[in-house]
Amino acid sequence: MAESISNKPGAARCPGISVQDLLASDSRRVPDYLTTQSYEFLGDEDIPFSRYTDRAFFDEEIVKVWSRTWQWACREEHIPEAGDYYVYDVGPYSVIVMRTDSGEIKAYRNACMHRGTKLKPSFTTGFCTSLRCPYHGWEYALDGTLKSFPCEWDFPHVNPSAMSLSDVRAELWGGFVFVNLDPDAVPLLEYLAPLPEHIDSRVFEQRYVAQHIQKELNCNWKIASEAFLEAYHVMETHSQLMRTNGDANTQYDFYSDHVNRLINVAGTPSVFLKETLTEQEILDLFLIGDRDDVGAELKVPEGGTARQVMAQHFRDSVGASGPDLSEVSDSEIVDSIAYFVFPNQQFFSGVSFPIVYRFRPLGMQHDKTLFDLILLKTRPMDGSPVATAEPYPLKADESYTRVPGMDPYVGHVFDQDTGNMQAAQEGAMATDKAGATLGNYQEIRIRHFHQTLTKYLSD
Repeated sequence: MAESISNKPGAARCPGISVQDLLASDSRRVPDYLTTQSYEFLGDEDIPFSRYTDRAFFDEEIVKVWSRTWQWACREEHIPEAGDYYVYDVGPYSVIVMRTDSGEIKAYRNACMHRGTKLKPSFTTGFCTSLRCPYHGWEYALDGTLKSFPCEWDFPHVNPSAMSLSDVRAELWGGFVFVNLDPDAVPLLEYLAPLPEHIDSRVFEQRYVAQHIQKELNCNWKIASEAFLEAYHVMETHSQLMRTNGDANTQYDFYSDHVNRLINVAGTPSVFLKETLTEQEILDLFLIGDRDDVGAELKVPEGGTARQVMAQHFRDSVGASGPDLSEVSDSEIVDSIAYFVFPNQQFFSGVSFPIVYRFRPLGMQHDKTLFDLILLKTRPMDGSPVATAEPYPLKADESYTRVPGMDPYVGHVFDQDTGNMQAAQEGAMATDKAGATLGNYQEIRIRHFHQTLTKYLSD
């Protein structure tokens, strides 16, 4: 007897309204990249906890993953003028991203060609007219060529033209500068596919870093990243969001080895919410960022929805000084549309939640992570100057609500997220169970991530 499709692994879905149901009622045409789904069952084996707790496994990742993958290092606005530099660090690797005299962006390994001394301290930014080693004074031009070094008479065996700084691959997309330590890596756009086909690069190019928070986390970098790869945790961790968040009805898609996606709808209650809310009540609760100070003046018309009203509010407010959103769909404005790019970065393309995440090991500690949370606001269309925010550091036990300019409601949500991570790390150490058990659909992005990780480690 043929197996019913509903009983096939990975075929089950949460009851209630789906993402596609909501998109079908959008007030604007929804682009094909949102209406097309890309999911298949990838198996149901447990993920070994040793992947989070074993130091030898971490060391292998350092060699085979972090030295061979594309990672965004900084934004173009971090290095606007010739001589501006930005140091990107991950594990033992350190890269200087530099704006040269010609305006080109180049990247170098952060090591002098003499005896390997770091040219610039880790995690720093600044300006220089040349790169000069602080140990023995070897000096390099902004394009990486060796300019001079003391006592050249003692180095007859050194050919200056062959002693330029070691280049690192650097390519641009969406205003981000990506680097890759592997000289044989595929081009960036191929690596990112299909993200550049789904989201126009200009969506991110027309934004700037309005807020940047760097928080230390007491967990493995994968535990931190995986916390944002599913909405399954919303019901327990963020129960206050259930009134305006579709949680278990979130759509999950995956594409190439390096890219997967989540569409988490806003302005619709969780199917598990026991109370009944009107569209006006949903709108009044639709509080993310600056939404709480406009809710009182916005009204849902008869036959309308909270999603539509909120989307139109953003069209009006952003359109007053930013890009024209008149034909942009409700979903692209109010929903969380998050693209994960292996190994450590997430890009949210929605207008009302323009966030970028990045996770990386903190030095060579397998159980410590640095979490970059960046808010990208839309640039004024009139060219008015905007300030690029400096990173605001937080220790693991410090709250996001203490960050200047952080909305307390949003800060509390991120505290809830990061609050789970140390417990997850400690539980992975304490359990006698061999591995983590994943849901077939709601946690498919985690399984997809680990399958890609396995490919890198096996190569």
